[in-house]
Amino acid sequence: MRILLVEDEPALRAPLRAALTGAGYVVDEADNGRDALHLGETETFDAVVLDLGLPVLDGLSVLRRWRDAGRTLPVLILTARDGWHEKVAGIDAGGDDYLAKPFHIEELLARLRALIRRAQGLASPLLSCGALALDTRSGRVTLRGQPVALTAHEFRLLAYLMHRPGAVVSRSELTEHLYAQDHDRDSNTIEVFVGRLRRKLPAEAIETVRGLGYRLVAVA
Repeated sequence: MRILLVEDEPALRAPLRAALTGAGYVVDEADNGRDALHLGETETFDAVVLDLGLPVLDGLSVLRRWRDAGRTLPVLILTARDGWHEKVAGIDAGGDDYLAKPFHIEELLARLRALIRRAQGLASPLLSCGALALDTRSGRVTLRGQPVALTAHEFRLLAYLMHRPGAVVSRSELTEHLYAQDHDRDSNTIEVFVGRLRRKLPAEAIETVRGLGYRLVAVA
């Protein structure tokens, strides 16, 4: 899962980036509204953490322009504790949720997980596909109740597929969502990680749809 973190305060952005990365997300960053607007218009993200008090272009303007352009990516707004008017304006501008500063990192991560689930029509933090299960809270993967040890890249790939069970996902889509903008993106590496996952899961759990991509299917 790929997150855009938009925060101009380095003292807050650094721990947020570390927490998001530690939770298994790929993180792109912007410290001003102009860069955030550009990234949101040209790159693909599963969710955005957006501070409203940004230099160059304020967060509300960024959000409105995304929504006016038809961008539907989930947005978690960060506001000042006493800025209730900002919360209202942020929701009216198209924000999906808000969090007042200061906040606990754990709450931000929980709200972000919920936003991503809701965007895919999923209600429970425990994702399942047949005998395969992934707990988005703990990052624990099990097969028939037994833990499956995955590397960070393998987990990100499986988590993306688990959020879209039964859907065909192209290699280019996987590449866009699993690597940050400044990463050397090579869609061939997706094949490598799919191969590794197939060795740890039933091989038939990840189906190759010729010419289209991959599909996660339920296994007994």
